[in-house]
Amino acid sequence: MRYLPRWEAINGLYCTPSVAIGGDLYCVFFGLLYELFCIPILYGWMSHMDADDFPTPNADVTSIDPETLKARIDDGEAVTLLDVRMASEYEEWHIDEDNIESINLPYFEFLDEEIDDTILDAIPDDRELVVLCAKGGASEYVAGTLIERGYDAIHLDEGMNGWARLYDAVEVTDYDGAGTLLQYQRPSSGCLGYFVYDDGEAAIIDPLRAFTDRYLADADELGVDLKYALDTHIHADHISGVRNLNDEGVEGIIPEAAVDRGVTYADELTATADGDEFQIGDATIETVATPGHTTGMTAYLVGNSLLATGDGLFIESVARPDLEEGDEGAPDAARMLYDSLQERVLPLPDDTLIGGAHFSDAAEPAADGTYTAPLGDLVEEMDALGLPKAAFVEEILADMPPRPANYEDIIATNLGQQTADDEEAFTLELGPNNCAASQESMAGD
Repeated sequence: MRYLPRWEAINGLYCTPSVAIGGDLYCVFFGLLYELFCIPILYGWMSHMDADDFPTPNADVTSIDPETLKARIDDGEAVTLLDVRMASEYEEWHIDEDNIESINLPYFEFLDEEIDDTILDAIPDDRELVVLCAKGGASEYVAGTLIERGYDAIHLDEGMNGWARLYDAVEVTDYDGAGTLLQYQRPSSGCLGYFVYDDGEAAIIDPLRAFTDRYLADADELGVDLKYALDTHIHADHISGVRNLNDEGVEGIIPEAAVDRGVTYADELTATADGDEFQIGDATIETVATPGHTTGMTAYLVGNSLLATGDGLFIESVARPDLEEGDEGAPDAARMLYDSLQERVLPLPDDTLIGGAHFSDAAEPAADGTYTAPLGDLVEEMDALGLPKAAFVEEILADMPPRPANYEDIIATNLGQQTADDEEAFTLELGPNNCAASQESMAGD
């Protein structure tokens, strides 16, 4: 009896001895060592490989770009995804919609020349499979391996990294203020931004650093001057684009109350306080202080029609209160959030549109495809907004999801206390945002 490592199938790289070892006991012993130690080491090594570093499959593999895959999903087409990342990565973050069947089988299961029957039995052979991984290399290899065995398989170009580069602009048709309002949507993380333009001028609220060039290009295409870039707060789930846009000649604006957290570059930007106004053509952007999610949390009332609430209020939930001061400071922050909602947000007219800085899988888009909703509808559907303070605090502290991945590094980067190049910044913010108080919808409860 002999044990040969599954990595032997590729590149001749061995993690256990490639010589025959006699005896069942030795076979089991070395097999366990391989499974427990070698595969994780190999996976860690391979996860840092570029797509071009993976073996070229013998079969011709067709790729699908993220834009086309998203269009198929949005059209309601039934899609079967085979995600070959590790289970821990998959559980943290994967593509999930009602019309998607998602299967997770780590790619090391496909490294043997003879793939285990239990693995193949878990893969449907009566439909097209879209294989995906982190960067596109492992998925191409696995798709080729499956094609050689008679499966209909294609792979997602650039993997989840490519998915994270999707960024859609959708018009908010129910906005009735001056000018036109677009909502930027990042499907991979649920990040939202707002681009208002009128009479040759424009502003962007909550821009992402990864899409700095996109905002400038969109402004050029629309024939407008991008005048302002505004942050609602110090974000914990993505790297802000305000500083980069400021470097490009756009006036960067951050909440005055956020500066006290230790922003190192505050002198380079404009600080805004409650009641300040910024003009974009005939559209006014009013600063509305709404502390709670963070001490510097600020909303912007655009055209007296849409309140860009940042992470204060979402269309499916309210903010989590623990990302600035942790568990110890969360109760006080929750009470502060309650006061902001009751005193600054809920008194607005019922037809005021609410647009948060994020959406989750639990959010239902409006008829125009944007993640916005009239304030009056949220008051009717979200019981938490009608609770007394003590009950409100108890509810939002009761079921908070895990904190966003890398949130401490992201906060430090957004404060200017540490640096990250473009690739490092992009990698830091991969994954879900988790900035709401609950992963389940609080609307309609």
